[in-house]
Amino acid sequence: MLLNELLVHKKIILASNSPRRKQFLSDLNIAFEVKPSNVDESYPDSFQKEAITDHIAKMKADFFTELHKNEIIIACDTIVWNDDKALGKPENFEEAFEMLKSLSGKTHLVISSVCLKDAVKTKIFNDTTRVTFSNLNDEEITYYIDNYKPYDKAGAYGIQEWIGLVAIQKIEGSYTNVVGMPMEKLYTNLSDFIQ
Repeated sequence: MLLNELLVHKKIILASNSPRRKQFLSDLNIAFEVKPSNVDESYPDSFQKEAITDHIAKMKADFFTELHKNEIIIACDTIVWNDDKALGKPENFEEAFEMLKSLSGKTHLVISSVCLKDAVKTKIFNDTTRVTFSNLNDEEITYYIDNYKPYDKAGAYGIQEWIGLVAIQKIEGSYTNVVGMPMEKLYTNLSDFIQ
């Protein structure tokens, strides 16, 4: 049975305002409602890689404390992991510039975690994609930030934008994960979750 058939009697709530995540669910022909969870996205300093995204995705899902039996929350968090640290969303031009400069000419990881939650159970899964950037000069970085304002994106870039066309040499793993949600894993895990 197709996922959208399995979901006929379910109410999907996407705990995110991300246009990319909304588009992905729409492209799957899944009916859903958007209810962003307003949580403090800080985490213990000792956390690394998927421990960070697992923690934040679960916090976003746990923001919803009372669910009806037919409701399912989908919460997600994505980070860029580079030079042994997490790059979240840049707050200003300088931060975005510094992030992109640090990614230039190197390979980094994009890590996303998804938390599924209904009235009785919770499931967390994650995915990691290796992304290799070519060398970017200062003019290219400035052009991208000025024209695309990547302040809502982890690591200060969107692979689906101009920078993805000119700077990404190679990706190993899920493309949708780099955009913001590992869709193949979501499809499989959500199917398992509701059966």
